[in-house]
Amino acid sequence: DGRSRIAMRGSTSPLTGRHLLLAIVAAGASHAPHAHAYIRAGPLRPLASRVSRVPRASGASMSAAAEWLEGNGWTVEKNAGSGGSGWASFAKVQAIDPEGNARALFVKSSSRSAAEMFEGEALGLKAMYDTNTLRIPEVVHFGDGPKGGSFMIMEYLDLRGRADPGELGRRMAEMHLAEPSHEEAREGKFGFPIDNTIGGTPQLNPWTEDWVDFFRESRMDYQVKLAGSSSLTKLWEQVKKDTNGLRDLFEGVHVKPSILHGDLWSGNMAATSDGQPTIYDPACYYGHHEAEWGMSWCASLGPSFWAGYRTLIPEDPGFQKRAALYKAYHIINHENMFGGYLGQGMSLLSQLTK
Repeated sequence: DGRSRIAMRGSTSPLTGRHLLLAIVAAGASHAPHAHAYIRAGPLRPLASRVSRVPRASGASMSAAAEWLEGNGWTVEKNAGSGGSGWASFAKVQAIDPEGNARALFVKSSSRSAAEMFEGEALGLKAMYDTNTLRIPEVVHFGDGPKGGSFMIMEYLDLRGRADPGELGRRMAEMHLAEPSHEEAREGKFGFPIDNTIGGTPQLNPWTEDWVDFFRESRMDYQVKLAGSSSLTKLWEQVKKDTNGLRDLFEGVHVKPSILHGDLWSGNMAATSDGQPTIYDPACYYGHHEAEWGMSWCASLGPSFWAGYRTLIPEDPGFQKRAALYKAYHIINHENMFGGYLGQGMSLLSQLTK
């Protein structure tokens, strides 16, 4: 569903509260001191409901990944399970690629189809990879298994805690400034080739000419309707009335499509063993670069990060007010996934009516 985690070896990314509990559960699945932990982003639901809602992959779909590699010129030397979640199984694979190079790969497999489970994540990783900025794991292949289920094969990254914050900030700015890899975004449209998910919530990505229209209709209108709260709906309608359909918040700001990770919190960023900043587990689309920071309340971005980012992308007028709007999208999504966030979401939207 786009929120799986790249295997993390001895990761020291800061996790707190309900996030930490999920990390412990995932790491414990491997029974190893340095677990290749596959953890899922976001605050924790009651564990039983999250583990049971999607069946894990069968051995057939995991075998299908090895069969695909062997059938496409790779030699699989070792294929070892590396834990899993309630929706997928994971394995680390040692292989020789068709050019004779030793490669470490990470395989995720599921009992669901590739279109449901892996296509959005794979296309998002590729879009970020193509910017040649941050260290993004390369996707080798994803597809359906001949006997059912699906798999995704990607580069294995050996993760070692947090990246240098200033370097991470600068690289994020470079990614946001990079030329889009999709023609529609190069033409100035916002969206993505397919819909994906933000957590367990569908995320709609129709190609749209205007950013304000896109964010109002495909982000906020959808989340507010999904919440089913009359008080939230009333407040959101007032926000739209008071801000001319949000347009007043963007007065004097020229918005260009940037590839966004889309779900950037502390569990989705790290450093590789050679110190390069990396981000993963995306919910990508092309949008306003400021929308990237809607999850910053859970990302521990400090002054050094912002200093690095602002060396390339200065702060635009009205940034702080728009930040409340972008944060509200993620907070209301958390309300829709877990409950307990409605008041916080309404508080943020109330800032836009003043």
